[in-house]
Amino acid sequence: MNQREIEIQNERIALWIEEFGNERSALLPVLQEIQAHYDFVSPHAMQVVASLMNIHPVEVYGVVTFYSFLTEKPGGKCRIRLCKTISCDLQGKEWVAKKLKETLGIEFGETTADGKFTLDWAACIGMCDRGPALLANGRVYPSVTPEKVAAIIDECRAELERNDAMEDKK
Repeated sequence: MNQREIEIQNERIALWIEEFGNERSALLPVLQEIQAHYDFVSPHAMQVVASLMNIHPVEVYGVVTFYSFLTEKPGGKCRIRLCKTISCDLQGKEWVAKKLKETLGIEFGETTADGKFTLDWAACIGMCDRGPALLANGRVYPSVTPEKVAAIIDECRAELERNDAMEDKK
């Protein structure tokens, strides 16, 4: 990021803190806004949040690294998170994971060469009764089977193409 982009990010963070408040209870909503806008919460953003909210930076880092829907590193335009809990494991998560890796050509924690997809684990998606479950582009997919993986990835690709077309119109 150049200096102007850093200044803009700092201003946005300050506005979000103003909107949500600077109490500890506002930390998660502020971090979610940063994640939604920038696709990750950078070390710089964590420092700014800590400073403006009078929270130790380690606490901010702890929240970012605890929640699976927050991340400290940039990823693909479509981030696919597969639940790794025991309930999803018992319902065939490993077969879905194998198919995801095979289809995308990457391992968990990696991003495709074209920068479109990142494959991550999620601690829990809250769909234990309908596992295995995954989260892609903010949408929950319950009862995923290896046979459904290609359709899910195709949906993500179509959404990325729509987003790219909208960007081209701007």
